[in-house]
Amino acid sequence: MIQGSIVALVTPMTEDGTVDENSLKTLIEFHIEQGTDALVAVGTTGESATLDEEEHCHIIQLTVDCVKGRIPVIAGTGANCTREAIALTQRAKQAGADACLLVTPYYNKPTQEGLYLHYKAIAEAVDIPQILYNVPGRTACDMLPETVGRLSKVDNIVGVKEATGKLERVQQIRDLTGPDFAIYTGDDASSREFCLLGGNGSITVTGNVAPRLVHEMLMAAINGDAELAAAIDSKLAGLHETLFIQSNPIPVKWAVSKMGLMGKGIRLPLTWLTADCEPPLIDAMQAAGIEIA
Repeated sequence: MIQGSIVALVTPMTEDGTVDENSLKTLIEFHIEQGTDALVAVGTTGESATLDEEEHCHIIQLTVDCVKGRIPVIAGTGANCTREAIALTQRAKQAGADACLLVTPYYNKPTQEGLYLHYKAIAEAVDIPQILYNVPGRTACDMLPETVGRLSKVDNIVGVKEATGKLERVQQIRDLTGPDFAIYTGDDASSREFCLLGGNGSITVTGNVAPRLVHEMLMAAINGDAELAAAIDSKLAGLHETLFIQSNPIPVKWAVSKMGLMGKGIRLPLTWLTADCEPPLIDAMQAAGIEIA
């Protein structure tokens, strides 16, 4: 089971929106050196919604090739079409990804039975560990703990990213799944409490900017050291808030560019961070001890 800080990696781009492969390699080396426990390639933070299929699969392959097995690579392969999700998951397996992260189908608002059948079909079609991803704030679809419990019995489904921010769901899901099923949060602001309650880690945005601190905080919480986890998290609190001052990944891409790790590239319909949002984000980065280029 993967535990700790699983960074939802940004996809570096040039100012014209072209994927910047050299900066991606730089970011991967940075995260390995900083103690990140695993990487998610082309999740929401990686702008999967604006990458075409070939770009999507190429970034997964590039990430796997660059990591060279040093930490796990989880590929974002979710879609609101079951056939498309199966195809992306197959491509991720062929690329050598260690697992796949599959967001609930967005926009078409399936029933709980539809969600069950969707994920069951993908798991039966592709023999690779799969992590469910529940983020109703983006998808207009809430996968309930009871559905997660049913799906945990399906071969290949090994965990869930629960991004509602509802801390009570840790125990609800644990009671319905068992100790070997991974439960991750997708909400940075409550990740410390989530892991103290028995969660296995965070698929984190903040970890893009402060990877070592996020790793140390989450591992302290997983190990039950509430005092140490709180002390570290106090340095990260400003980042947890300001990295969502505009739609993710707008602020985090700006922050990573200010660290000198990539250029100023993002794809429409997302736009670069507006000037009025820069001062609070700079303050939060400085509070976390982040060097600004």
